[in-house]
Amino acid sequence: MMDLEKLTIKQAHKLLREREISSEELTNFYLKRIKINDKKINSFITVVEREAIKAAQQTDKRIKEGKFLSILDGLPIAIKDNILTKDIRTTAGSKILENFIPPFDATVIKRLKKAGAVILGKTNLDEFAMGSSTENSYFGPTKNPFDLKRVPGGSSGGSAAAVAADFCIFALGSDTGGSIRQPASFCSVVGFKPSYGAVSRYGLIAMASSLDQIGPITKTVEDVEIVFEFIKGKDRFDSTSVDLFKKGLRNKEIKIGIPKEYFGKGLDKRIKRIIEELARKLEKNGIKFEEISLPSTEFALATYYIIMPAEASSNLARYDGIKYGYSEGDPKLKNLIEFYRITRAKGFGKEVKRRIMLGTFVLSAGYWEAYYLKAQKARALIKKDFEKAFERVDFLLTPTSPTPPFKLKEKIKDPLAMYLSDIYTVSPNLAGLPVISIPCGWIDNLPVGVQLIGAQFKDYELLEFAKKVEEVVKNDI
Repeated sequence: MMDLEKLTIKQAHKLLREREISSEELTNFYLKRIKINDKKINSFITVVEREAIKAAQQTDKRIKEGKFLSILDGLPIAIKDNILTKDIRTTAGSKILENFIPPFDATVIKRLKKAGAVILGKTNLDEFAMGSSTENSYFGPTKNPFDLKRVPGGSSGGSAAAVAADFCIFALGSDTGGSIRQPASFCSVVGFKPSYGAVSRYGLIAMASSLDQIGPITKTVEDVEIVFEFIKGKDRFDSTSVDLFKKGLRNKEIKIGIPKEYFGKGLDKRIKRIIEELARKLEKNGIKFEEISLPSTEFALATYYIIMPAEASSNLARYDGIKYGYSEGDPKLKNLIEFYRITRAKGFGKEVKRRIMLGTFVLSAGYWEAYYLKAQKARALIKKDFEKAFERVDFLLTPTSPTPPFKLKEKIKDPLAMYLSDIYTVSPNLAGLPVISIPCGWIDNLPVGVQLIGAQFKDYELLEFAKKVEEVVKNDI
């Protein structure tokens, strides 16, 4: 039998279908790995052993009766802890939701449960998905499985680390400005942010509603495609959701754009070399390249760090310590504002408070036009840049991160240095585009990822091309 920890979705499904292993045995195998190895990595906040084994037993019963639900039936998976799971604690990595048990499932969870997937537990993240290192979690930092002194990226660091450490077959993350792709790059796994609206956000704890998107973190591009097939599609509970129809590349000549703005100052020279070498190999495989310009890229980070905190400050206003979640002090206090102040001061971490204050400032009466309105205009320019680029090329190829995984505590005290980790990932969120990060090399035994960007709603075409790139990378190893 093949190594169980290295299983892809199709391999695991084949073992189950041919009765070489039961879902209960597979689930126990991963639970045991988590119990033994996750103490040092801290990728999970909550593990639901009893519920997972019960779900696996139900799969085994179905298999005996010849009633497989889907290719995902009986596969052990992990879920980022800002996606609601009925009767399973969901914290968003925050003290304010430390003991919150959701009364319903997010749409993506309903869809995965319907397919028979077995949820092992909820993975660690930067509090309310605010961060690029998974060091901002109330439940302690997650460590990179390849080097425990380094970060796994953020905010979906727990999900990426869990897949990289072989604690599950795949995981779900969320991506507001790179939170799936940057951890995927840092942990040598595949991370996909679908087009905005391709996957329902219902049941995702909102940070910035016009940017957030749920997506899979897996071991291969093929696995991404399989998971995407189950979680995508219109949902009556999310008015921004849309139906996507499968389209292929139809064997046409592919032209790739290399945005010059993504290869300038700030990019580690060794990463630049790896990406350029990959481009040369793709060229040998018949893919054409063209240097292009996305002139509004210089405004992307500033635009993102105005729009995202503005939306976050509005979304986080609901955590008042009265309706649900952590509360401090007596709610019968005559001064309700004081009660809110005490609860929120103790319930939220530093980074969350920083972004709430920043967001409240840019939305305030005297500054709304100078900051928020201007940022929305810049966002429109960024989107237009991409539209023009996709008139000339099919996809864009860029680094995922300007650096390899950095050390724990290296950037935590310098928010601006931390925000710069998102320099290549925020633009596609502002434009609502599909993006994938796939492993493409190593620097001093640390993973490097390449980012591929597609035109809006061209998710299937992007995944098909990403498979070709993955093949070129694997053939080189």
